[in-house]
Amino acid sequence: MRTPVNGLDVPAQVLVTGASSGIGLAMVEALLGNAAVARVCAVSRHAVASPGLHALARVHGARLHCIDADLTTDAGIDAVATGARSVTDALHLLVNCAGVLHGDALHPEKSLATLDRAALQQVFALNAFAPVLLVQALLPLLDARSRWVVASLSARVGSIGDNTLGGWYAYRASKAAQNQFLRTLAIELRRTHPLATCVLLHPGTVDTPLSRPFQSRVPAGALFTPARAAGQLLDIIAGLQPRDSGRFIAWDGSDIAW
Repeated sequence: MRTPVNGLDVPAQVLVTGASSGIGLAMVEALLGNAAVARVCAVSRHAVASPGLHALARVHGARLHCIDADLTTDAGIDAVATGARSVTDALHLLVNCAGVLHGDALHPEKSLATLDRAALQQVFALNAFAPVLLVQALLPLLDARSRWVVASLSARVGSIGDNTLGGWYAYRASKAAQNQFLRTLAIELRRTHPLATCVLLHPGTVDTPLSRPFQSRVPAGALFTPARAAGQLLDIIAGLQPRDSGRFIAWDGSDIAW
């Protein structure tokens, strides 16, 4: 089967965050179904107790390694690095699917009057800070002599150039911040890890708990299942070359304005 990282000549060691539901769980399932993948480290706050991951573990055994971690804390980031090191000495693909738009007492802002410092900090901690801090912690497992990919889910609403509607202050700004962090990382990696690729991916609108309250606005045919979204994104990832590092790519392969 096709290797998930273009040019990789060994079975891939993969780590996926946000792995217990939605696109992340679909990514884990698709990757485990690929014989060119040696192992998937699945990360979420409650990965070990996740029914979806538990079902996959019954089928795939030790090829799936679950790691419980809260990515908004230093302890959680450290737990991911420790958990990954316990099963492999190298990673070839890191897919960050963890993110937050709404939750208990957390709602996308419709106006300036609804901005709240604590909510901004909560959203930025996961959407903006966690992806780049995770790469920092996992860098010893990312070999400068080997092909590897960091792919992090962003969103079209994180594009400053594409923002014509306003609203959703924290989510938009946190995704824009993530884009800048990883674009900057991609530039550094060109010097230190020239075979590496670091990209931002927009999955489209996917039928997950994150999008469910807002799906009534989605045009017919534009709402993807998690499995379809995961497949589309993994196809993009598998076709990447180091020259693609630093791109912001939509689910259909087109580039999104910053």
